[in-house]
Amino acid sequence: MEKAIALLEVQAMVTAIVGLDAMVKAADVKLIHVEKRLGGRLVTVVVEGTVSAVEAAAEAGRAAAAQVGPVKLCEVIARPHPQIMKFLYTDPQ
Repeated sequence: MEKAIALLEVQAMVTAIVGLDAMVKAADVKLIHVEKRLGGRLVTVVVEGTVSAVEAAAEAGRAAAAQVGPVKLCEVIARPHPQIMKFLYTDPQ
């Protein structure tokens, strides 16, 4: 099956947690990366799964996060290049 990733970038850690919670509940996706910038005021979470699961998770995450705070970015990348995946994995594989 084709893999995909979704990036959800939001303002504030609480907004990121709410968005991520909705993403993992909405579809069969796995958290692979979290990046905090500006002292946690800008947070990006990255999940992976099948293309359809990631698209569903991204929409759910964007909607849930938008109820709590500003969503800066929500993007799905289908079939990301392997070099991109090496850059994103939080844990070594």
